[in-house]
Amino acid sequence: MTEADIIARTPAPRTRASLARDLHLLGVEPGIVLLVHSSLSAVGWVNGGPVAVIQALQDVLTPEGTLVMPAHSGGLSDPAEWQNPPVPPAWVEEIRATMPAYDLRYTPTRGMGVIAELFRTWPDVLRSSHPLSSYCAWGQHARQVTGGHALVNSMGEQSPLARVYDLDGWVLLLGVGYDSNSSFHLAQYRAPGAPRKQEMSPMIRHGKQGWFPFDDVDLDADPFPAIGEAMEQALPVTIAPVGSATARLFRQRPAVDLATRWLSEHHRRANPQAPGAQ
Repeated sequence: MTEADIIARTPAPRTRASLARDLHLLGVEPGIVLLVHSSLSAVGWVNGGPVAVIQALQDVLTPEGTLVMPAHSGGLSDPAEWQNPPVPPAWVEEIRATMPAYDLRYTPTRGMGVIAELFRTWPDVLRSSHPLSSYCAWGQHARQVTGGHALVNSMGEQSPLARVYDLDGWVLLLGVGYDSNSSFHLAQYRAPGAPRKQEMSPMIRHGKQGWFPFDDVDLDADPFPAIGEAMEQALPVTIAPVGSATARLFRQRPAVDLATRWLSEHHRRANPQAPGAQ
């Protein structure tokens, strides 16, 4: 979508103040922990672009709150596994040999949108240490959310998602659907029967750079829209516009609990002979 297209469908400029007002009306309150997945183009034409969006979020949360965004860098995965897009097989070894190692200071996000990418560089924002599935956070609980991110089980119990769960945080889907709701990944670790896979990423460990393997769940967002639909039937989800975007606001903890039950039932139906399926 071009900027002209965005202007054409925006009835009036979106501003830091107007977005803060919309966020307040949606239900975002000072002092909460808020995990945001976002699309700038969905918000409409914003005076100041992603800067104004981040400022509006911080204005509403205040420094007593905590703002969290994904900073995933999926490009630091094994190039032999790439599908979107794939690379010629003849390239794989050279890519492995020359790919820069993960560095939380400057490795860019991939596929997270311009708001999350700018937030990564924002003053006083901390970033977790995972080479594929890092998160950034600002505010009162930023250190607690981003600290101790384990390499194994990247979005499991030793991840920022679990810390947001512990803090009884909220999720804001700002112009994106449930397929972007990474909190449902935490449920994939908690529901028995999830398939697993080996990952590897370029890192610097103990002073040495190389490709290091780690074990993880084979993460799959395909069920997330169906889980989101079930969640809206069972749990409070506030749906309202923020700028031109449709925004959804809900508590993360009951959403993850529901997703865990949904996925557990799905696994039982798919594998009726598995232990514990009866």
